[in-house]
Amino acid sequence: MKIAVVILNWNGRDLLEKFLPEILRYSPEEYTDIYIADNASTDDSVAFVKKNFTTVKIIQNTENWGFAKGYNKALQNIKADVYALVNSDIQVTPNWLTPIRKHFKENPETAIIQPKILDYKQKTYFEYAGAAGGFIDKFGYPFCRGRIFNTLEEDKGQYHATAPIFWASGACLFIRSNVFHELKGFDVDFYAHQEEIDLCWRAQNLNYTIAYVGATAVYHVGGATLDNFHWKKTFLNFRNSLYNLVKNAPDNYLWLIFIRLILDGVAGVKFLFEGKPIHTLAIIKAHFSFYKNFNRIKKKRSENTTKRKDYFKTNSIVWDYFIRKRKYY
Repeated sequence: MKIAVVILNWNGRDLLEKFLPEILRYSPEEYTDIYIADNASTDDSVAFVKKNFTTVKIIQNTENWGFAKGYNKALQNIKADVYALVNSDIQVTPNWLTPIRKHFKENPETAIIQPKILDYKQKTYFEYAGAAGGFIDKFGYPFCRGRIFNTLEEDKGQYHATAPIFWASGACLFIRSNVFHELKGFDVDFYAHQEEIDLCWRAQNLNYTIAYVGATAVYHVGGATLDNFHWKKTFLNFRNSLYNLVKNAPDNYLWLIFIRLILDGVAGVKFLFEGKPIHTLAIIKAHFSFYKNFNRIKKKRSENTTKRKDYFKTNSIVWDYFIRKRKYY
């Protein structure tokens, strides 16, 4: 089983210098190729890699196409059985690929795998982007085992076992290449954030499964390319979760969007009371962008022949977390 480890890069010279050596050290050459997919960087990251890591292959995109299109373009040119999509701010660990390969070989129905994702800055805790595997509630709000909103659990082995999940984090995501191309890759309308949820949802609508393999772990810096509290992240997350509902939810999706309008309004008011009006504005802009693009996104529903009715783990993670005070998975 050939694995292509593909690192999407944009002006990430410092991150590549820090984390690329361990990826090379812990990825056996007999079944692994390492690629840098560069999104038209303006720093010297490509020249740095060419000079210092001669075995690493470079794919140069002509523009900064973001996460979705950047990977779609790059993966058109890569042949492998499995794509390992790895953020440039990921630190891997010894034998990180062994449990992944084993699970793929033993479970042909599994299309996508996520390892345990821990915090690089606080290594005994789960990291925000993915933690121990993702789920969504009925209204499309994502959460993870080990991370609900901003509450992060300490890793005490509670999520060590392999388990089915609903979505795998784009920070470190393994996908069979034939499935990636069958799904026609990421949806470029997302640009960045939650495109991996859409990809996993579409895969499950085609009866593939998504797995979390806790026997292997990586450490994620997080927020290295877009600060966790940046207004644009708020905009993309709120808009793209609405895209997910329109594309993939069952036939009651219009009712779900109406409820989301109310819930997102409450979130906007909460941001105001917290003294973060720029995030309130980001939510408003997210909804206007969503309504503007609604018809184009709706047309994509036809690409999925079946819509899972059991896609959600809980009716409302917002209610569970803020009203029932359930802070942990």
